[in-house]
Amino acid sequence: MNIEQARENMIKQQLRTWEVLDDQPLELLQQVPREEFVPPAWRNLAFADMNIPLDEGQVMMAPRVEARMLQALAISPDENVLEVGTGSGYVTALLAKQAKQVYSVEISPRLLAQAGEKMRAHNIKNAELEEGDAAQGWDARPAYEIIAITGSLPVLPRTFLESMTIGGRLFAITGNTPVMEATLVTRVGNHDWSREVLFETELPPLKNVQQPERFVF
Repeated sequence: MNIEQARENMIKQQLRTWEVLDDQPLELLQQVPREEFVPPAWRNLAFADMNIPLDEGQVMMAPRVEARMLQALAISPDENVLEVGTGSGYVTALLAKQAKQVYSVEISPRLLAQAGEKMRAHNIKNAELEEGDAAQGWDARPAYEIIAITGSLPVLPRTFLESMTIGGRLFAITGNTPVMEATLVTRVGNHDWSREVLFETELPPLKNVQQPERFVF
């Protein structure tokens, strides 16, 4: 496989045609070598328009979803990011290239160790990886300017909303198969948030997610 040609095709045929028009996310996906974060068995499909399987039922999001997320979050160099679900470490690397500091939480020790190796191999020093269950929120620090949740949630726990600074942005994919929505939430006041549905997609849920209340007859 011609890696560079495949990367260029991904940008032209997937990202640009899916409303990813900002230079910053396009340049990031050009620069950070996605193929080096993909499991070896899937390397030939590193740039395909699909979720790539990882261990323990987790996945790498499709490139166009990653790019739309970065575009929507519009991260500034002085902002701190909470990432829920380190996974392969690829999105962690993308976030770290934009942000002041990334705090990434992963429930799987094995995936966390593998991602840590990738961070060291790519000399990424502003990403702090932590083992833990953040499906209901993560309040290790007072608040975050950016929250990126890389597994789906049936419902978004309010804990995440309260963990955002005013002006902060959160990306989450919510709902149940087959209808899930990628959503950008912005905190606009102490008790006010705005919500924008970006697109529909499908993604495996985080482990231990909060299930919506159901009526019992």
